[in-house]
Amino acid sequence: MDLKIILIGLILLLGAGSAVVYAQNKKPNDKETVVFDVSLHCESCQKKVEKNIAFEKGVTDMKVNLENKTVTIVYKKSQTNVEKLQAAIAKLGYEVKVHTPNKEKK
Repeated sequence: MDLKIILIGLILLLGAGSAVVYAQNKKPNDKETVVFDVSLHCESCQKKVEKNIAFEKGVTDMKVNLENKTVTIVYKKSQTNVEKLQAAIAKLGYEVKVHTPNKEKK
């Protein structure tokens, strides 16, 4: 009887251990972030970009900053790329380029 209990416990323990291994096997991070400088002029421009670019294939998150005239996009690399996103914004009628942060002099 004790041998059966030990055997069942061992089987359950091995089963639980393999479930933990499967839970840790996630897909590698497929997301990247890009920031664009966009020729935004007003709130209407901001809403136009938010409405249209949010639904581009692969876009998972997006923030439009009217004050800084930037659009930050988080996207899946397997579904789109920087060039496609840039072209989608340009298609809306805006000048767009990849943002390069200013290096401050110390």
